[in-house]
Amino acid sequence: MSGIKFLLLTTALCLVAAAGNAQQQQPAQKPAATDVKKHDTTPGGKYQPSLDVLKEQQLEVPGAKPGVPALTQAEFNLANQIYFERCAGCHGVLRKGATGKPLTPDITRGADRGFEYLRDFITYGSPAGMPNWGTSGELKPEEVELMAKYLLNDPAQPPEFGMKEMKETWKVIVPVDKRPTKKMNTLDLDNLFSVTLRDSGQIALIDGASKNIVEIIPTGYAVHISRVSASGRYLYVIGRDGKINLIDLWMEKPSTVAELKIGNEARSVETSKAKGWEDKYAIAGSYWPPQYVIMDGATLEPLKIVSTRGMTVDTQEYHPEPRVASIVASHYRPEFLVNVKETGKTLMVDYSDIKNLKQTEIGSARFLHDGGFDSTKRYFLVAANASNKVAVIDTKEDKLVAIVETGLTPHPGRGANFVHPKFGPVWATSHLGDETISLIGTDPEKHPQHAWKVVQTLEGQGGGSLFVKTHPKSKNLYVDTPLNPEAEISSSVAVFDINNLEKAPTILPIGEWSGISEGVRRVVQGEYNVAGDEVWFSVWNTKNQQSAIVVVDDKTLKPKHVIKQKEVVTPTGKFNVYNTRNDVY
Repeated sequence: MSGIKFLLLTTALCLVAAAGNAQQQQPAQKPAATDVKKHDTTPGGKYQPSLDVLKEQQLEVPGAKPGVPALTQAEFNLANQIYFERCAGCHGVLRKGATGKPLTPDITRGADRGFEYLRDFITYGSPAGMPNWGTSGELKPEEVELMAKYLLNDPAQPPEFGMKEMKETWKVIVPVDKRPTKKMNTLDLDNLFSVTLRDSGQIALIDGASKNIVEIIPTGYAVHISRVSASGRYLYVIGRDGKINLIDLWMEKPSTVAELKIGNEARSVETSKAKGWEDKYAIAGSYWPPQYVIMDGATLEPLKIVSTRGMTVDTQEYHPEPRVASIVASHYRPEFLVNVKETGKTLMVDYSDIKNLKQTEIGSARFLHDGGFDSTKRYFLVAANASNKVAVIDTKEDKLVAIVETGLTPHPGRGANFVHPKFGPVWATSHLGDETISLIGTDPEKHPQHAWKVVQTLEGQGGGSLFVKTHPKSKNLYVDTPLNPEAEISSSVAVFDINNLEKAPTILPIGEWSGISEGVRRVVQGEYNVAGDEVWFSVWNTKNQQSAIVVVDDKTLKPKHVIKQKEVVTPTGKFNVYNTRNDVY
């Protein structure tokens, strides 16, 4: 079950595939041999969806049906494991389709489908992004046949995860009254980085000045994001397995003081930031079950669980599995912005009275994923990846402002804010599906003619970009391309001069600078230090290969430092405490 595992969030592959096929409802025809070869070099072909811990659930074999291959409990368990590891991120836990295509029995048992078709489809994949599991050697022939039989059976139904199950996982390791009342270490917390060590199930706290690893802290599997409380004291990290670690940065040795598992698969966590509500609450959302939970900010005690199942924003059809994507905290009022992927809704959750919870529903666009604030922190721009759109939410008025058409499969991370020499303040996103970087005007007061429009499109190195990054003190815009099929491109970043955007970008060979000669050396996710004068990039190899973090001088665009101790295992996301706490990007 090994394979290259990437930062995205298990949907990266299906986003690539869905960008051109989100509306298709049937599996593609068996590709020609030339297409198979081409597929093996696409970003989708190079990406393996990551471990989904739903595989750990022991589920009952569906009842036998005429003409449907019967599976033993052992076969069903193995097929579930393969499906939840490899397929659920794209096709949905219930196989009803997410950003990938549905694989429900009414389709798989169709007259033009059946066992042989499914076996070949799984074996050869499709050029659109479905991996060639058989010809790549990732699945053995007998496993391919098992999965073809599995898809002819009714989908498994994983268990729900309610308050009882959450409370059973809740641990307060250091009670609040036993924690320090002041900072007990000499760390410069504003310039501390929380770095995901993805495949080792850890984070590293790295000092931004010395570049030394301060602590290695065990966490859930494949931490997706780190978030910092408004006070800067608490660090919240969430793994893809739904486990949250609350880390007290004031302790002599920063460590976990509370834990909670909020579901079986998750991506997002955030804390309250409104004035008077600092550090009061935390919120996290899960992919399965589809819901979010509000917790006590200091202990992670679960207080309120809310399901996100409901009708889609466009066709008004019921969706049983709308996953919670990004969550951010409003700076204007005590609200969380909860983005629900499949239904395409942004939920403005008022946490001022969680017993009488109020929730404003904003119809954005389907397949919401990640996004960030504009420079004023009033407007939130969120990518609806498979719809090729960015939705703009006014967090002061709680309403949809605009839907902006972008390139193919926008994936901004938090995006990048800067002042364009011609169009004024803009927010940038790159794309998984093409080489473009879209610049969207964000100033409706002084530049109303440019607001909420793509005012300029830049041409980067190619498709497969995950993150763009700049800083208020910088004149540079960095664009990574870790999912590009070309090794030279995936191991480098493009840097645009904000003051002269007509000029071709400067290409930085980050992978080469790392001094690592093995592996693909995919370069991902730039993050600035607190001063805004250096940028950190992950050089990401597989778990059994050497990885590194390369620090670049933002002024000279030259390498400044390389961090590649043996503890740096599959580094991906890097979160500077000050920039993360204050939404600086």
